[in-house]
Amino acid sequence: MHMKTVLVADDRETGRELVRTAIESSGYRVVEATDGVEAVRLARECSPDLVILDLQMPRLDGFGVLAELRADPKLCRTPVLALTASAMPADRGKAEKAGFDAYFSKPVRLSALREEVARFLRDNGAPSDAKG
Repeated sequence: MHMKTVLVADDRETGRELVRTAIESSGYRVVEATDGVEAVRLARECSPDLVILDLQMPRLDGFGVLAELRADPKLCRTPVLALTASAMPADRGKAEKAGFDAYFSKPVRLSALREEVARFLRDNGAPSDAKG
């Protein structure tokens, strides 16, 4: 049985470290990207089971990364979670409209993040109803 891989993209090292610690302790492999361009490249290289994106990143923001992943036949069904420092309700709506599977505002509650990651990775691979 292969270890599930989670790609974490955040331009701030402290942000990546926090998420990595929470997820690795649950037994998942973590791959880190420091900006959106790197996130897209790594996603194509390692086909992660789940992607966690900071929305505000240099070179390509979370929305741009999501658009790239959704346009890629290999990655279009990968669950993508948004992380943002902005807790404005409009941002949540924008993230949901863009097609993110879940949304967390910073500072993120690690227990909630761990639960959400486990939920997505448990469901992954099971036949799911097409969302439309």
